[in-house]
Amino acid sequence: MTDRVLLVTDPGTDPHYAAGHVERPERREAAAAGVRDAAGGRLLERGAAPADHRLLSGVHDAGYLAALEEIERGGGGWLDSDTYLVEGSSEAARLAAGATVEAARAAVEGVAAVAFAVARPPGHHAAAARGSGFCLLNNVAIAVAALRGAGLARRIAIVDWDVHHGDGTQAIFDADPEVWYGSTHQQPLYPGTGARSESGSGAAAGTKQNRLLAPGSGDGEFTAAWRDDLMPALEAFAPQAILVSAGYDAHRDDPLASLLVTEAGYAAVAREVGRASARMGLGGVALTLEGGYDLDALRASAAVTVRGLIAGRAEPVPE
Repeated sequence: MTDRVLLVTDPGTDPHYAAGHVERPERREAAAAGVRDAAGGRLLERGAAPADHRLLSGVHDAGYLAALEEIERGGGGWLDSDTYLVEGSSEAARLAAGATVEAARAAVEGVAAVAFAVARPPGHHAAAARGSGFCLLNNVAIAVAALRGAGLARRIAIVDWDVHHGDGTQAIFDADPEVWYGSTHQQPLYPGTGARSESGSGAAAGTKQNRLLAPGSGDGEFTAAWRDDLMPALEAFAPQAILVSAGYDAHRDDPLASLLVTEAGYAAVAREVGRASARMGLGGVALTLEGGYDLDALRASAAVTVRGLIAGRAEPVPE
């Protein structure tokens, strides 16, 4: 079993920037530095190839994709008060999606124990026909489509520990019984979705799991929700791949939320995910960067995530 760490990141995503916005290019380098810190000599690093239109159109409506291109050609603009396009944004979004696809394939194929797509803009608020919450394309959903299209995995678990509920991801897969989605998120907080009662529709009922954390919750509440509740449900689902929407805005130093999670909390949850992946015989775990806006916290949290995943995967698997 490999312990290699793949970092997929690309400066081609950096032109996506609006002056003064917290979702800025420096986030990419901070998170990438954290992955490098943790990986040491185990590191493999690659640039990204943009996701092709076929993959994008398998997740997003054609009209929405055309609208993004039209807005950018017109000089850019705002989809909502938080979500912008400038010259280069469409290419950056396609690179972010492509990086996530690359990481997902590497983990499933056993190329790396940890494959981290450190790219931006983030994705988990983007729905099929709508971008919002800093997100243009739903990177993790596009990676699911890519794994399925390549015949690499069908049953897929998405772990989302961003401080905000991944409303776009949940909406895309709400009726899909072969995608398990688990989220911890602060409530009340944007986008206001993700009630515990939102558990999937039709044949997918029970495959979507939301756990709400009150403002002021810290490592204890965060780790307990994953260790005692969500991870057992994930393992019972028996996925063929685990993809992580790795947001770090639940950190106590983050400016956009009110949780008090520290590096210790992220390390503990990552270790649980690593253990589960090893017990299920998965080739590795793939991650894609979501939120996290304090640069020092972002770097440190990405590093402990990588270390936690490797440590969890290295533990003896019970016979």
